Amino acid sequence: MIGFWVAAALLAAGAAALMLHRAARGGAVARAPDPQVEIYRRALGEIDDLAERDLLGAEERRSVRAEAARRLLGAADRETPPISASGRPTLPLAACAAVAIGAVGVYLTTGSPGLADQPFSARLADWKANPGAAPPAALAAMLEAVANERPDDVTPLRKLAALDLGLGDADGAAHALRRAMMIAPSDAGLPAMLGEIKVLQGGGAISPDARALFERSLSDDPNEPAARYYVAKAKISDGDTVGGLAQWRALLAALPSTDTRRSALAQQIADVERTGRLAPARSSEAGPPPAELTDAIRGMVDGLAARLRDQPDDPPGWVRLVRAYAVLGETDKRDEALRTARTRYAGRPDELSQLAAAASTAATMAAGR
Repeated sequence: MIGFWVAAALLAAGAAALMLHRAARGGAVARAPDPQVEIYRRALGEIDDLAERDLLGAEERRSVRAEAARRLLGAADRETPPISASGRPTLPLAACAAVAIGAVGVYLTTGSPGLADQPFSARLADWKANPGAAPPAALAAMLEAVANERPDDVTPLRKLAALDLGLGDADGAAHALRRAMMIAPSDAGLPAMLGEIKVLQGGGAISPDARALFERSLSDDPNEPAARYYVAKAKISDGDTVGGLAQWRALLAALPSTDTRRSALAQQIADVERTGRLAPARSSEAGPPPAELTDAIRGMVDGLAARLRDQPDDPPGWVRLVRAYAVLGETDKRDEALRTARTRYAGRPDELSQLAAAASTAATMAAGR
């Protein structure tokens, strides 16, 4: 590690020396005379020579010579004064070197030069060995690594998309789904999930791109629930209330009695029947797919909860636990974790503020289910 910093300091000093050298060369170039002045002077001589050999008439000579003289004067006026290098040229170089050496000295004094390197591959191996202690972003990195190791398998990409969406990274989720769609173009669930993400990004509105994705999903599987729901909703939004409601009723009849989406869909059908129009879109309407998220983060949440029972003085861990329970839809455990953490950090405003933000996020995500 020390060798690295010494090399970095030498490279910084070398870069400073190179910049000073180039600046000095630039000054030398600036001190050279303007070539245009010499060109116009030579042109005046050539005009006189042509006139003396009777190759240029007197009237034409006066006109051409006057133009050349005018340009000569203009070039002479534009000529920049020479750049002078004042002072000792070694002082700037010494100052640059002192900054680099000083940075190394500060690091050796306050840093940790003896700390071993922590390459990403080693950290990834540690996360895989103990996924319960890994933060959600680390779990996303693990899924990314698995997806790279299994380029023909869409499962890790589906879980990565769900986890990214649960972490609030809709763009990352969309990227993972596009990769999965290239691997399995006939998987109807992938374009439906990507369409839901676009609805989420659009604040609940169904854009033409999202609608095209839902229709593509239905062309592969006419029974895909999410695609059926949003295509019918788009019809109602376009004014075809009767057709959209008919499709929603058919979807409600097709959903299993244990499907948690039945009650929300039945309520929406009743609202549209009563008002004749859709309710205003909510930015949290398109929530992350519960089943995908459950598979992706269940091990992480259980391990994190167990670690906090043994080592409870971990404010960021409590924040992660609250958010994770919200993603899984386990509101009782979420509220219990909130109460425990708030009691523990009752006199610490910073931690309470972070917990309040996590609670707000949790409420938003729960509303989106």
